[in-house]
Amino acid sequence: MNSGITTILDTTVTTKGQVAIPAEIRHHLGVKPRDKVRFAVEEDGSVRIAAAPLELDALFGAIKPVGPHKDDTTLRQEFAEGVADAVQREG
Repeated sequence: MNSGITTILDTTVTTKGQVAIPAEIRHHLGVKPRDKVRFAVEEDGSVRIAAAPLELDALFGAIKPVGPHKDDTTLRQEFAEGVADAVQREG
């Protein structure tokens, strides 16, 4: 019977129950430091590991604003003023 396994890599469980995911596996999964992984226990007792789906909540706050938020009216007014200044400079 062919189980489809092409690579077997061993790692050690620490006293805290942690394991290091070998670099080859991390690369295959596309996971980087601070990414989440998901373990799935199959009915036959085997365990699968995969990159956990990205959750929107995890992205909240990942991009910092460049300055204070301006309302649409202020942004449109500043844009119009900038265009008018550019037109005046070009003569």
